Amino acid sequence: MDKNTIIGFALIAAVLFGFTWYGQPSAEELEAQRIKDSIETVTRQKAEEQRKIAEIQRQAKALEAAQSDTTALLYKAKNGVAQRVVLQNDKVALTFSTKGAVVEQAVIKGFKDNSGSNDVTLFDKNTQRLNFILAAKDANLSTDELYFNDYTLTDNSLTFIAGDRDGKNITITYTLGKDYLLSCSIRANNMAGSFSPSTSAMDISWQENCRQLEKGHTFENRYASLTYHFKEGGTDYLNETNDEVDVPIDEVTDWVAFKNQFFSAVMIAKNDYAANAVLTSKPMEKGSGYIKFYEAKLRTFFDPKGVTPTELEFYYGPNDFRLLQQVEEESSFGKDLELERLVYLGWPLFRYINRWFTLYIFDFLRAMSIPMGIILIIITLILKGITYPMVKKSYMSSAKMRVLRPKLDAATKQYNKPEDAMQKQQAMMQLYSEYGVSPLSGCLPMLIQMPIWIAMFNFVPNAIQLRGQFFLWMDDLSTYDPIVEWGTDLWLIGDHISLTCVLFCVANLLYSWLTMRQQRDQMVGQQAEQMKMMQWMMMLMPLMFFFMFNDYSSGLNFYYFISLFFSAAIMWILRKTTDDEKLLAYLEAKREENKNNPNRKMSGLAARLQAMQQQQQELQKQREALRNKR
Repeated sequence: MDKNTIIGFALIAAVLFGFTWYGQPSAEELEAQRIKDSIETVTRQKAEEQRKIAEIQRQAKALEAAQSDTTALLYKAKNGVAQRVVLQNDKVALTFSTKGAVVEQAVIKGFKDNSGSNDVTLFDKNTQRLNFILAAKDANLSTDELYFNDYTLTDNSLTFIAGDRDGKNITITYTLGKDYLLSCSIRANNMAGSFSPSTSAMDISWQENCRQLEKGHTFENRYASLTYHFKEGGTDYLNETNDEVDVPIDEVTDWVAFKNQFFSAVMIAKNDYAANAVLTSKPMEKGSGYIKFYEAKLRTFFDPKGVTPTELEFYYGPNDFRLLQQVEEESSFGKDLELERLVYLGWPLFRYINRWFTLYIFDFLRAMSIPMGIILIIITLILKGITYPMVKKSYMSSAKMRVLRPKLDAATKQYNKPEDAMQKQQAMMQLYSEYGVSPLSGCLPMLIQMPIWIAMFNFVPNAIQLRGQFFLWMDDLSTYDPIVEWGTDLWLIGDHISLTCVLFCVANLLYSWLTMRQQRDQMVGQQAEQMKMMQWMMMLMPLMFFFMFNDYSSGLNFYYFISLFFSAAIMWILRKTTDDEKLLAYLEAKREENKNNPNRKMSGLAARLQAMQQQQQELQKQREALRNKR
């Protein structure tokens, strides 16, 4: 770099420095700029504060406007202290909470709990939840979030108010009847503007952990079910043993029941529950203290204008057939509710027997203050008396076949080949026809007794009148009577052995032995051999019944024991009082009488067998003719 270049750079730097120094502001100018910047900052802060103030004022105006709407009710009723209020009569004590204004505990008086209490607690605040949900314009209004701090209690009514007593509010009024029926009225007052014009329904969410109220968890679980009634008539229920989760019900219903074996909580809607209700039932583990988890999601009528209230009725009480009929008459809804269907009496045929026969005898004997165990014995004797003519006819038919057995052996001894089975059967039917004996008459009368057995199988476990009743060694006829108990469940047996179940199985064994002996005496040839094979299977049936009925109520096992005992006794007496020689002489006389009657036709079964034999012979001839042509 030469000298001239260095001088040039120096002059440029001097010029730049000079301009920088010359353009620097003075102290007065710097102070003026600082003041200006401070004013702008303050102005921005004031503007931000004014914006915030405006937002607060807007929110305040919105809040003020909302206070005339549903939000005001939420604002006023979402704060408070939950109080308990009791409404009761001689039958039931219902405890309400001011938070939610629903029953949080139901105590049924006069029925002992399995814990030893003199009253049954159907549910409490920890096991049940009921919520009414209204769809408002801004947000859903759930009653379980509201405090109904304003309430009025009388001897048989209770009124809850959430909101202003003289302004906008939700009012829920309960009226307790003379026994177990609780009426409910829900009305929204002066709140028409809070709901959409299309609002016409209210959602209901109902849940319960169903408490174990009886000693036997397995047996009670079998008879506890979520039951519902169709508007057009008839009831149905969710499966008692399997999980049924979120099951849609396509038809319109008018009541839903959370049912234990002997007690129920029922919610009835005057204006029905809309179709597509969703129901859930889940069995709970043994030892948990609970039987089932129930849930019902329902929808019913609601008038947002408050002109017509939403009306419901609740039943908290025993599953007593006659009582449920009376409660239905007390209902103000005027509907055919069929509440007595909560007492399951079996399929149509068996329900008919129980409804029009067993119940009337049971009620008649109960009115005489006879112990329940004696009533079961008397009912058994009455049923045996009614069926005795059929039993005797059945036995005499078997006895006739027994005394004819030597003659049957002689008449069929030439038909020992398998291909001769039809001829053998025809020969037997021919002989039966000559003596005027029908082999079917020994079976059909016995089948008539089966519906009675099955009807009692449905009646006894559902008869609350047996609950807590003792007889002989049985402390409670509605549950099992253990002679041995242990702490853990064993496969098939459980944790106990029931004495009445053992007696029932022994009686069943005795009756089976007598029956097989009677049938064996009348069998011929190959049938007798087959009977020996069946003998072992029939002797195993009582053992199978032991595993099935060990958990069942002692009342049911006792009835079956008494019934089988009397059946065996009747069969033994008939056997001892039947003179085989006289009976055979009577049959021989009958045969001679039939021979002297040329116009007498063969009996229906024998005639059909003969026709079948003739058809078989004709087919055989046709086959032989075809073979000869080939």
